Amino acid sequence: MSRVITISREFGSGGREVGFRLAEKLGIPFYDKEIISMAAEDTNISEEVFHRHDEVIGKKERIDHDYVSVDPFSLYEVPVSDQVFMAQSQIIKKLAQEGPCVIIGRCSDILVEDGFHVFICAGMKKRVERMLILEPQETAKKMESRMRQIDQKRRDYYQYYSGNEWGNPRNYHLSLNSGKLGIEKCVDMILESLKLYEQ
Repeated sequence: MSRVITISREFGSGGREVGFRLAEKLGIPFYDKEIISMAAEDTNISEEVFHRHDEVIGKKERIDHDYVSVDPFSLYEVPVSDQVFMAQSQIIKKLAQEGPCVIIGRCSDILVEDGFHVFICAGMKKRVERMLILEPQETAKKMESRMRQIDQKRRDYYQYYSGNEWGNPRNYHLSLNSGKLGIEKCVDMILESLKLYEQ
């Protein structure tokens, strides 16, 4: 397997788990939140700033000068969310050049042009059920509301930075419904599709 696999996902669909299991089966690196740590280290901007702006279009907020190692006056020109996107983009492109891996979200399907791009979705009921197992203290109503908010943020982020429609099957090599198929079947189908794609 010689390609980078990118996985975009609806919140609660299990896309991260699909990516993790896929990377394990292929014996290749897996990157999700690790990208934040790498980008923070590269730019000397705190991880907390990256987490706050991860896959979110922020307001024109400015970074605290204690966290930066470059000329602070240059930062007044670019919104923090754009700086975070640019820093993460550089890391994603660097990882893609280093060889096959699985990358979760962050417009990676746009940044890695020759990758194999997957979108994982599921019905709201299945996603709520899945997340309530992970967070049993939450109510179904609040979880659904949170899911809709996070999905909207991801949709806005993706469209803002890519100009494409998030979740549109035409933008991916493969779109899978984990609620119908289950996590393991999604992994198997991606593996089979990769074999066909690389022939």
